[in-house]
Amino acid sequence: MCLHSRAHRIIHTAVVLLAVSLGGCTSPWEWMKNGFKVGPNYCPPPAPVKEHWIDEADVRVRSQSQIPCFWWTLFNDPVLNGLVANAYGQNLTLREAGMRVLEARYQRAITVGQLFPQQQNAAGSYQRWGAAGVFSNQWNFNFNLAWELDFWGRYRRAVIAADDALGASVANYDDVLVTLISDVAANYIELRTNQERIRLLTENINIQQKILMVGEEKRDAGHITAVDVEQLRSNVLQNQAQLEQYWINIRLVTNQLCILLGMPPVDIERQLGHGPIPYAPADLAVGIPADLLRRRPDVRRAERLAAAQAQQIGIAEADLYPAFTIDGSLGYAAQEFPQLFTPNSFNGNIGPSFRWNLLNYGRIANNVRLQDAQFQELVFSYQNIVLQAQAEVENGLVTFLRAQQQAKLLDQSAQASSKAVEVILIQLQTSISNINYNQYAVIQQNLIQQQDSWAAARGQIALGMVEVYRALGGGWEIRLEGVPNVAAAAPPPNPNQEPIPLPNAQPAPLPPLPPPPQQPQPGPKTP
Repeated sequence: MCLHSRAHRIIHTAVVLLAVSLGGCTSPWEWMKNGFKVGPNYCPPPAPVKEHWIDEADVRVRSQSQIPCFWWTLFNDPVLNGLVANAYGQNLTLREAGMRVLEARYQRAITVGQLFPQQQNAAGSYQRWGAAGVFSNQWNFNFNLAWELDFWGRYRRAVIAADDALGASVANYDDVLVTLISDVAANYIELRTNQERIRLLTENINIQQKILMVGEEKRDAGHITAVDVEQLRSNVLQNQAQLEQYWINIRLVTNQLCILLGMPPVDIERQLGHGPIPYAPADLAVGIPADLLRRRPDVRRAERLAAAQAQQIGIAEADLYPAFTIDGSLGYAAQEFPQLFTPNSFNGNIGPSFRWNLLNYGRIANNVRLQDAQFQELVFSYQNIVLQAQAEVENGLVTFLRAQQQAKLLDQSAQASSKAVEVILIQLQTSISNINYNQYAVIQQNLIQQQDSWAAARGQIALGMVEVYRALGGGWEIRLEGVPNVAAAAPPPNPNQEPIPLPNAQPAPLPPLPPPPQQPQPGPKTP
């Protein structure tokens, strides 16, 4: 190596080390340790995760078992399976999230392009000028290049940030998918619960109407007063009014189901038919709280957003240092066009340059602090989402467990009220005098209330299971493994009615998504 080249290298190294020492807050050792990048490397923030669920001691909570991916199939309801398959294939919100993944993927490709010469262009011109009757021509054709070398890691950190943003968009897609599946299941359970409430209430209204007719006959015979009859009539009308509210509820949930299925609101209840409230299994596999960091898409998304923002600190800090650029231009210039591409017309230049933003009055340093503050904000947001995720699981578990006992007690209460109604009905139909119609009205209404509460509790058990697996982040695996191979056909509609076609249950043409990233390994701490 000649002395000139060696001296050039020594001077270059000295300039770089001087810039690192004087330009910002990254020492030369940290610059080299961080892969020749200024700024801090990302370290996953700590997550406030407890060791056990509150109800872990309950035999119905299996914390050491693997969480089922396709949890909705545990209901063994082919109609629900079909709805989930259709929603996965047609839901528009899910497609919208898929397009955001494509946007992030293309943005990453644009960012990677910044690692190469940032400016590459060809230019040509023609000019003719003159004075005092003398005119001249000038033809030019040039290829220009400018390449800012990534000494400080600005562009490499931008690529890392784009990778993290892509991971966040994939996690957002998974989060939309989890919400979609749980919303379909919850609305379907609400539909079946309201259908069961209508069935029970209709049976009681039919009994009340028969007793009302008996009462009217006995009033006409002078055995009871009009007060008793009007009380019976009032109860019938009150229950009929409640029946209308349940029909309203059914229309609301079926309209929402149509939106989830990506179709205009129609009377989809005709296609779905009538069925029982889905039965949830007696116990649930919920894993351990630490699984939430890996399974819940919104937790993964929050962590990836924090990781992407961490890179912005180094990108901002790079502005504190000089930017080294290689500029070059190759071209041809001639007065006549036939001479333009001849060897004598060739010209060119190439050489390094640097640009250093001095006297910026704290703008760059404060931008570094701004990016760091935004990173800390996202860290706190991530930690808060982890806390909320654990609370949502606990809420679902206590609902699932306590609703089972609630339904059992309400069933026993309803059975007792039913026996009391049977006894008093015999008295009302056989006795002529000494009949307490007010007592019958109270007992009958109490039976209606107990049966209605029982149906609501039965639905609450199933909804509790939905909330547990929604909170656990279950269901997004469907994009990796496809629709589970289970019965997915709705029961045949009423032959006297025209069937309503549901959307095709095939997956929509969504962009191929990468698998979720593994939990990042700890690295050097951020400042």
